[in-house]
Amino acid sequence: MHTTAAHAKGEVSRGITWLARSGYAARGVVYIIVGAFAFMAGIGSGETVGTKGAIQQLLSQPFGTVLLWIMVVGLLAYAAWRITQAITDPEGHGTKAKGLVIRAGLVGGAITYSLLALFTLGLLGTSIGESSGGGNGGSGAGGDFLSGLLGWKYSNYLVYAVALIPLGVGIAHIIKGWKAKFEKYFYASEDVMRWVRPISRAGLIARGIAFLIVAGMLFSGGTRYEPTDPPGLEDALNALQSLPFGAFWLSIVGLGLVAFALYSISEAIWRRIDTAAVMG
Repeated sequence: MHTTAAHAKGEVSRGITWLARSGYAARGVVYIIVGAFAFMAGIGSGETVGTKGAIQQLLSQPFGTVLLWIMVVGLLAYAAWRITQAITDPEGHGTKAKGLVIRAGLVGGAITYSLLALFTLGLLGTSIGESSGGGNGGSGAGGDFLSGLLGWKYSNYLVYAVALIPLGVGIAHIIKGWKAKFEKYFYASEDVMRWVRPISRAGLIARGIAFLIVAGMLFSGGTRYEPTDPPGLEDALNALQSLPFGAFWLSIVGLGLVAFALYSISEAIWRRIDTAAVMG
């Protein structure tokens, strides 16, 4: 009996670890594409894409449908892991104000990546419908679902409240990168950390800058934006490109987002996943 219980516990532990690592890897794939396109746009060889655009780029590749199904699994795994982190608090953020803000951010990440997974399913529905001669029937279901989910109408002044989210996330990313607070979550040798550390710091700071640009657009744009349709990563990159020396800064941030992708992939490989804390 004891052996059976231990085996079951081990299976759950491995499942949680798989959930986390596959989620980090999926996030890494998305940001490699976003960062690479931003860098290429900065040097005049293309246009920027956001996270949705990155998913669309995958669909156009050989075996694109298979890649998208893999991404759906990975994105949902990442969302599930973020919710698990928020509820079980394996990193010990606690229930004081700072800890609750961090845990709320984890829930926000889960929602964001769940919506990205739904968007991916909508693309798959479109692809399957076209390949079977069904036209755009698949996209209707996915699109209608997302429209219904995001179609509530609120006062445009809620945009200023919405802006506080990317502002807080951006500041947190920059602080995390500058102070290298992520190191305590890694199980890796110093030889590995010697290159993971600077890449991760650059990646977190670059993503933080992108979030701050989104917040700035919301604060400055005010009621021009709908609270249910705020500017995203692609809008932030385009805004960066419009600044003086924008092409240069866009290239730098693009490389930084590739660095963030490498940070995510490093998490998929070496991050400490405290399954004992998750299982209580």
